[in-house]
Amino acid sequence: MREQLAIAFHETHSFKWDPQGGFKLASGITSPFYVDCRALMAHPGARRLVGQLAYEALRGVELQCLGGLEIGAISIATTISDYAFTAQPARDWRTFVVRKQAKDHGLGKLIEGAYKPGERALIVDDVLTSGGSLLKAVAAARGAGLTVTHALVIVDRQEQEGRKKVEAEGLTLVSLLTIEDLTKHNRAAR
Repeated sequence: MREQLAIAFHETHSFKWDPQGGFKLASGITSPFYVDCRALMAHPGARRLVGQLAYEALRGVELQCLGGLEIGAISIATTISDYAFTAQPARDWRTFVVRKQAKDHGLGKLIEGAYKPGERALIVDDVLTSGGSLLKAVAAARGAGLTVTHALVIVDRQEQEGRKKVEAEGLTLVSLLTIEDLTKHNRAAR
């Protein structure tokens, strides 16, 4: 299934590799790789692969809910939750979303969704580079009283010591793919 997901990145044009020009990342750094999980998650077949791979990777993890930073984590958390609910054995993993900043109206919540303080939560993100967005979501979830010991990303870019930074926060990181998986299939497609 990992290989199928790597192929899906190429078939959906969700992975770009430009060793000469590169792509500017959110951190401001230029990388030869561009990984577009929003485009990937727009395809139902790719979503199913993400849900299935995540479910298999999380079989032994005790959790009640999952979520991450808006906007990218919404489709990932929902996909995993939906797949787990219909899988065997079925898991009832509720979802939440962490806003980039608390609302300035209504209840002023930073986190929206179905969670309760004291529950075990998984933080999801699309791509791990420096770990900044994932760790922001972890801090918000922990601040809301959730116990967070695991995080899941679709792709670990293996850059900017992202994994090391995440693990330094006491988290077990699960990545469905690495940048090596994507570049290997990019070479095979040529």
